[in-house]
Amino acid sequence: MSTAFAGRTVTGTHRAVTRGPRVLPALVPAVVAAGAVAVTGLWWLNTPAVTGPDSWLTNAGRVTGLLAGYGITVLLALMARIPALERGVGSDVLARWHSMGGRYVVGLVLAHALLITWGYSLTDRTGLVDETVTLNLTYPDVLKATVALLLLAGVGVVSARAVRPRLRYETWFHLHFYTYLAAWLAFGHQLATGAEFIDAPVARAAWYALYIGVAAVLGWYRLLTPLRRAVRHRLRVAAVVAEGPGVVSVHLTGRRLDRLRAEPGQFFRWRFLTRELWWSPNPYSLSAAPRADELRITVKDMGDQSRSLSRLRPGTRVVAEGPYGSFTSRRRRARKVLLIAGGIGITPLRALFESLPASSGDLTLLYRARTTGDLVLRAELEAIAQARGAALHYSVGPRGLVGDPFGPATLLRLVPDLTVHDVYVCGPPGMTAGVVAALRAAGVPGRRVHHESFEF
Repeated sequence: MSTAFAGRTVTGTHRAVTRGPRVLPALVPAVVAAGAVAVTGLWWLNTPAVTGPDSWLTNAGRVTGLLAGYGITVLLALMARIPALERGVGSDVLARWHSMGGRYVVGLVLAHALLITWGYSLTDRTGLVDETVTLNLTYPDVLKATVALLLLAGVGVVSARAVRPRLRYETWFHLHFYTYLAAWLAFGHQLATGAEFIDAPVARAAWYALYIGVAAVLGWYRLLTPLRRAVRHRLRVAAVVAEGPGVVSVHLTGRRLDRLRAEPGQFFRWRFLTRELWWSPNPYSLSAAPRADELRITVKDMGDQSRSLSRLRPGTRVVAEGPYGSFTSRRRRARKVLLIAGGIGITPLRALFESLPASSGDLTLLYRARTTGDLVLRAELEAIAQARGAALHYSVGPRGLVGDPFGPATLLRLVPDLTVHDVYVCGPPGMTAGVVAALRAAGVPGRRVHHESFEF
């Protein structure tokens, strides 16, 4: 069966709300850049002159080392689950910044090690191998720093695009904890051997404050906050409902869930306390608007962890980290809204479809799936469309039969006033990239196109 977007429009009334532009996505990089300038200034103040090849190499090593030490704190802070950043910037953007920054930090660490060793070898008139041995065996904490370098390089390798898709999410997630160990191992040698910190109590205090501050934020938001909320809200599995082939909805109940301040479009990292699932929190979006006594997620069988959810028993305890993400009504600027979903990407959009304020004719959902059996939550979507006066269109069938369901011409035919809509997109990465490009080609301003990737 193939269908090139077929559907219906029904009527209802809901008042639209618009939001202002977000500031944090521009402010955060500016703050990070200012910190990098300050760290470079620390080197400048402690370097009266640079003369000769050995001095140039050594000082280049000092600068790259300082920036690497600063950079690793930035990487950890980006992944600290700070609510203001998660809501104001978005988890996917933070993850992309973290990934990009990680490549720079690994490069800086490698450059620091090579440049310092090379510069010292010229000063001491020794070979690189001999100087490496001398630095690791005689300089305080340098051997620990070398171990940190190897750990960071290893994390960088498993995060490379050629390697990452071959790893299970759980494996990749736990390997990243070595970043914490690397930061701890490298910290000592920065103060013990860094010319910027020797006999400089103010600089040492600032460096301690930076690292201790980031550690405190990590401990609070990634450890203590989830534990505190687990005790307060006492989340449990209420029911597991089959929604289609390999797809289940998990209904969760608890106390005072409204105090979580979860919004449609957001996700949590869920840790189900069973023998096979307790050790790994996985991200799943809310598939219904949150209520004071219930949350719901809908999950497709994509591997061992997601497959195990179908075997959850009512009463299973749950620890939830979140809510996270900015894929919410807060991004909205226009009166009219278009939602575009592909596959299991319907889950956050289903919650938005239910809850976004919209008048009759102002809300449209386009849903792409390979087969009618893959139209997850179809009955709910049609009931919402009927009740809210929204347009609902499906595109079902193999790509070779239906063609390009999200081309600019198709989108403009379905939504003639497309350019005055806010558009929310969620689906597989390839589909999302194609839809975003088609929207821009159709004339939708970039500031009105909202998408959130959940790739690890």
